[in-house]
Amino acid sequence: MADTTIEWTDSTWNPVAGCTILSAGCTNCYAMRMAARLEAMGVDKYTNTTRKSGGRAKWTGHISLDHKALAVPETWSRPRRVFVNSMSDLFHEDVPVDFIKAVWTAMEKTPRHTYQILTKRPERMAKVLREDGFKVLPNVWLGTSVEDANVLSRLDDIRRVPAAIRFVSFEPLIGSVASAELHDIQWAIVGGESGPKSRPMDPQWVTEIELACGRSGTAFFFKQWGGRNKKAAGRELRGRTYDEMPSSPLI
Repeated sequence: MADTTIEWTDSTWNPVAGCTILSAGCTNCYAMRMAARLEAMGVDKYTNTTRKSGGRAKWTGHISLDHKALAVPETWSRPRRVFVNSMSDLFHEDVPVDFIKAVWTAMEKTPRHTYQILTKRPERMAKVLREDGFKVLPNVWLGTSVEDANVLSRLDDIRRVPAAIRFVSFEPLIGSVASAELHDIQWAIVGGESGPKSRPMDPQWVTEIELACGRSGTAFFFKQWGGRNKKAAGRELRGRTYDEMPSSPLI
């Protein structure tokens, strides 16, 4: 629960800790490195969430639920955009539906905040929200991560999710997604991978997404080029920054 330098949000809120590697975009996940550091610092909820493999931190699959964290958004008086579970996935298969409902209640009680939830499991997100009586909250944006063409089916899954705003994060973008269809998705974030083992992002892949956004009327947000020194690489595309945000909820 902290302010963040992530360009498209204001704060992070982590009622869940821990995850499982699911697809190629997870390989160099920053959250694995951060979780290992937090565990070393004695932060209880990160205990046993990572292990060392090949000299690097990897998820163990252990999931920790932080019930105390559910009250944190009420302590924030100033409205803010909140990235939910930057250190996990709220729709991981081991997160109980009852706990997801508790998170929903916390978000409903704080309509001054805008919550942004990303998952690599949009199929479960759609199933849970449709079958378990969840309200569509106007202050909750729901999205999925798509790193390359191998997981483009996640776009179809996120379109099935009942939401005020649907979005997609093409980060880390590690391959072309030229065939991506973005209708009924209001926002697209694009970013290259960063860190010591980052994989390069071809500028053409970014252009492909920008064009897809134009065809569908999807807001386009270019987050970063990434690389070993993401600050030096910057976030300008053709000499300007793209900070578009979705305009109005679907409900």
